[in-house]
Amino acid sequence: MELLIVEDDDAMASALAAAVATAGHHPTRVARGADALLVHRKFEVILLDLGLPDMDGLEVLRKLRQVTPVPILILTARDDERSVVLGLRSGADDYLVKPVKLVELLARIEAVTRRAGRNSALRQQSVVLGELEIDLERRVAALRSEVLPLTATEFDLLALLASHAGSVVTREQILDALWGDAFVASSRSLDVHLTGLRAKLQLPGFIINVRGVGYRVEAGQA
Repeated sequence: MELLIVEDDDAMASALAAAVATAGHHPTRVARGADALLVHRKFEVILLDLGLPDMDGLEVLRKLRQVTPVPILILTARDDERSVVLGLRSGADDYLVKPVKLVELLARIEAVTRRAGRNSALRQQSVVLGELEIDLERRVAALRSEVLPLTATEFDLLALLASHAGSVVTREQILDALWGDAFVASSRSLDVHLTGLRAKLQLPGFIINVRGVGYRVEAGQA
């Protein structure tokens, strides 16, 4: 697996990289939280230290959890109960205290990825909402059997919202999925593509704006 190590200590990062490599994983190390937010999409597992030079690891965790479901394991020297509880409540899949035994680290990685694998096996290949059909593999959307002339970005936006029909998708999740960076990308770009998508769908009330949060597709409106 492609594994991201977010660790500012060079010696610790090298030891972790060597350890996970022995199990056949492919580690990449970054030293700052901002770097982790930029490159996280390339990885299947993230090992996250809490003591980073540019921002607190819990802040990095919370931002990552806004945009990605990949397994995140906190690996830190903070062993107080409050930090453990905060880490797990903020979305970490596991919490390990340094120094950690190699066998335990690999076992924890295996456990969280096994759970993630079961979830990925359930991923959809198509979405049908009333008279709207979205073929996720062929990247074709049709309304009442008429193929919609969507741009690549409009299709990605529709597929993302429709795949979460009935639930709110945050602006951060959309910006990260479509442009690769939820915290730098322009919200104006999203607004333009959303306007274009709505115009082509011609389904009033289908994409609902949840003020200050994001958007929700109403399954019964298609």
